[in-house]
Amino acid sequence: MSTDPAVREGAAPMPPASAAIGLKSSEFRRGREASWRELELLISRIDRNGVRALSADELQRLPLLYRTALSSLAVARSIALDRHLLLYLENLGLRAYLAVYGPRVGIWASIREFLNHGFPSAVRAARWHVLIAALVLFGGAAVGCALTLADEAWFTSLVPSGLADARGPSSTRDDLANGEIFAPWQGPVEAFALAANFLFTHNTVIGIMTFALGIAAGVPTLMLLAYQGVILGAFVALHANRGLTIEFIGWVSIHGVTELTAIILCGAGGLLIADKALFPGRYSRLESLAIHGRVAARIAIGAMLLFFVAGILEGGFRQLIQSTTLRLAIGGVSGLLWLAYFMRGGGERRS
Repeated sequence: MSTDPAVREGAAPMPPASAAIGLKSSEFRRGREASWRELELLISRIDRNGVRALSADELQRLPLLYRTALSSLAVARSIALDRHLLLYLENLGLRAYLAVYGPRVGIWASIREFLNHGFPSAVRAARWHVLIAALVLFGGAAVGCALTLADEAWFTSLVPSGLADARGPSSTRDDLANGEIFAPWQGPVEAFALAANFLFTHNTVIGIMTFALGIAAGVPTLMLLAYQGVILGAFVALHANRGLTIEFIGWVSIHGVTELTAIILCGAGGLLIADKALFPGRYSRLESLAIHGRVAARIAIGAMLLFFVAGILEGGFRQLIQSTTLRLAIGGVSGLLWLAYFMRGGGERRS
């Protein structure tokens, strides 16, 4: 005779655990699945054609169905239904969240908004950090120029050999004029495909380092800015000692105005992060970084775009234009255009 109380009393045997879970899942689905399917259909239409594909009634239904799906997910988690149903509801909830709260503009509209408003307004918001970064950079340039003017042996100590590229105290005026400043254009393939790509990559790495190291209280950012200025000043002095000051400035200005602006902006973004980490004000440090980090990120992303423009100008057009006067004019105009863009770019954000 069986010793099981249920069998001994004539009760039906209990179903296996897996069957009980399946039954519970089926009962849970029965009254709710229609709303899930309706929400999934609306989301699919938004994915294909955007939110404008929905009618006014469907737009009103969307947030209600979203909240219903979240409620179903909470209940499903609490009563431990089958894993497949949980995964389905989690995925549905995530897709619905993006449909309800996600951006209502496409990628090109987002880019236009960033260029018209986000980037210039972020630069204006960090204007004091931009000023500090510029002073440090050009202060370093003054130091590098003064040291090299007094003793050209400093050039070898201050400028890495990879950047010097055979230029140094032994270079003659002819070497610098005909082999560098007025060297012939190398053609479109060498200029755009190779030189511009290398310059953009090199400058971007420096810019990202200058920006990212702001988290270390801004000290490495200031050091990198000063060092970039020292290198520039050493080059100016080397050419000044051979009577090529104006020619060198013109040669550099055609791309240098944009490139130096990008470096300064990367430094300003790093200093903004350092400022808000050290002096968070009424917020906690994490809250302050979260709020102001978005502004700094916009500055850094915009600076990458400037590095791209500078790479095209330096690699592709610098040697194509051989007139010092025209080079200076291009550098001056580009500087005025960037200044106007950052001061007035975009105006007020549209509602």
